Amino acid sequence: MQIDVLLIGQGLAGSLLAWELLRRQLRILVVDDGAENASQVAAGLINPVTGQRLVKQVDVETLLPAAMHVYRQLGTQFRQCFYVQMPMLKILRTEKELGIAERRLAQQDYRDYLTGLAPVLTGIEAPYGVLQQWQTGYLRTEALLSQLRDFLRNKNCYRRNSLQYSEINLEPALQWRGVYPRHIVFCEGYQAIANPWFRYLPFQLAKGEILACESRQDIPQHILNYGHWLIPLGPRLFKTGATFDTNQLDNLPTQQAQTTLLASLRAVFPLQQAPYVYQHRAGIRPATLDKQPFIGTHPRHSQLHIFNGFGAKGSLAIPWYAARFADYLQQQAGLPPGCNIRRYDETHFPA
Repeated sequence: MQIDVLLIGQGLAGSLLAWELLRRQLRILVVDDGAENASQVAAGLINPVTGQRLVKQVDVETLLPAAMHVYRQLGTQFRQCFYVQMPMLKILRTEKELGIAERRLAQQDYRDYLTGLAPVLTGIEAPYGVLQQWQTGYLRTEALLSQLRDFLRNKNCYRRNSLQYSEINLEPALQWRGVYPRHIVFCEGYQAIANPWFRYLPFQLAKGEILACESRQDIPQHILNYGHWLIPLGPRLFKTGATFDTNQLDNLPTQQAQTTLLASLRAVFPLQQAPYVYQHRAGIRPATLDKQPFIGTHPRHSQLHIFNGFGAKGSLAIPWYAARFADYLQQQAGLPPGCNIRRYDETHFPA
């Protein structure tokens, strides 16, 4: 079977890239082992202004409209809502944070994302106030990936297999199990650290754990941001997370993480004394050394590519980068320099 692109991995990166390539009428095949991946675990949070210093995400003015366009497109295609827009309340915990918030509110280029200081909601501990954030929300990632998997299956573009790298032949023609692609794109998430062609890239993996809970009280219908976050899923259902662990890199939920997340929640929302935790999941984020994605072509093998390294920003960033990478594969444009893996040729690729 001859195809244009063989994609390895059906996380959010592989799925949205597959969607983009199919829109362009390319012949593709997605291979995935069917195991739970970090995209399925992730909350899919989109937040244009992050961190204690309330810094705008790099290129958010470009990335956010592209993401919204793709998620509306997918919602229309599958007749369901995948992206839930919801305002966020940033709980200010120190006088310094309040000062930063006031400075940001005075900056013209932040006014599309920060709308002002708000009254503190009943039950919320916020001695320095609350900052209202806008153009925030979350992607229903698991529902989207399930829908796209069925879509790919119906088009005979999906194969469930645990791929072995040794089964890929580079010569005399690129081939895997009787499939002859023009390109292979690895979208494997953290598993790229075992990829013989791309493991030289400086990933900085981080384990994250998330809880899904049922509250005894009604909860505010805002995303709460207090170092960790709370996303309401209904009047009394919510998710909270996420931890950040660079040492214990496995997919196993831990009691320590559950204790940490619930204590952090109680500190700002004392009414949440003992929510019922009905789900506890862990995943490994494929973050990178310089916080930029790993996209591009192997220095020696021009048919092998990677589309990876989005870390916790995948829901926001992947749609725009998928379109740029599709342009690149079709030789319509070069890659943005900041994401191109060739930036590591001199420092990391073995001579």
